[in-house]
Amino acid sequence: MLVVMTRTRLYRHGKLEAEGFPIEEVSDHIAEPDSVVWFDLCAPEREDLQAITEELSLHELAVEDVLQHNLRPKLDRYEGFLFLNAYAVTYDEKSGRLETIEASAFITKNALVTVRKDERFRIDEVVKRWDATPGLAEHGVLFLVYGLLDYVVDGHLDVVQEMDEQVEALEDTLFSETMPTRDEQRRTFEMRKSLVTFRRVVLPMREVVDSFFRGDAIVREGPMLPYYQDVYDHVLRATEWTESLRDLLGNIREAHLSMQSNKLNLIMKRVTSWAAIIAVPTMITGFYGQNVPYPGYGQSWGFWASTLLTVGVSILLYRAFRKRDWM
Repeated sequence: MLVVMTRTRLYRHGKLEAEGFPIEEVSDHIAEPDSVVWFDLCAPEREDLQAITEELSLHELAVEDVLQHNLRPKLDRYEGFLFLNAYAVTYDEKSGRLETIEASAFITKNALVTVRKDERFRIDEVVKRWDATPGLAEHGVLFLVYGLLDYVVDGHLDVVQEMDEQVEALEDTLFSETMPTRDEQRRTFEMRKSLVTFRRVVLPMREVVDSFFRGDAIVREGPMLPYYQDVYDHVLRATEWTESLRDLLGNIREAHLSMQSNKLNLIMKRVTSWAAIIAVPTMITGFYGQNVPYPGYGQSWGFWASTLLTVGVSILLYRAFRKRDWM
């Protein structure tokens, strides 16, 4: 079975020479020392991967990782190639839901193979980054990998910025007199879930990009070093931003629960105060409603005494509760 190719490109001496060529020509181009080949696979089957496994001498464990789902973002080193796994992300502000789109890449000396789980990973955006800096194409595979990482990390920054704006909106409504609606509570819950998922995607990327520098570094002193450092700076920014949002959202939730508890206590104090004010007149009128003689029984001054006592005690209780901020 032939591999279903979605995009192909050939760079020779730092210039784009061909694209859209069939898989049968890949082995010929890879054999040329001054050529760099990129080809993209979308949702391939095991049979599709078998062809490139033989062409690039890929390890079976790396091929198995491509066929699995929900791998941790990572950069594995094998003899003769690197295996990269990363996630692009999209965020729905209305629902607060986060979508992750998994993609993998095989990186050799003169070939980059991108493997996407589905079409939501916008490979056209990666190609635009390559076309925007054609002068860097002379650096071969490092140039192609940089464009791929830049697309992924910039997407992380865009999403964390959107989340930050929603967290600020939550802060603005924190001291509102009205209670949050069911839809607002559901959106906040979805946002908390999304932030947890996003953290699992973003944090390992720091280690992935850092792997290009440390140890037997792939990116050494050279023209591409500042570009990879820029990606690393963006990774750090997204990581720190995500951690701060996680803490802030937790604090907002705790503050919201505390304010709900305080409001409930205030309501209970008011209800209790009014109940006490109502109870005293009830007691007085109940006393004067007895069917037995009492001071002022059958006389007008008894009525006025009970009325003045009712009003006076009620005013006294009201002022006492008001002074204690119970009302």
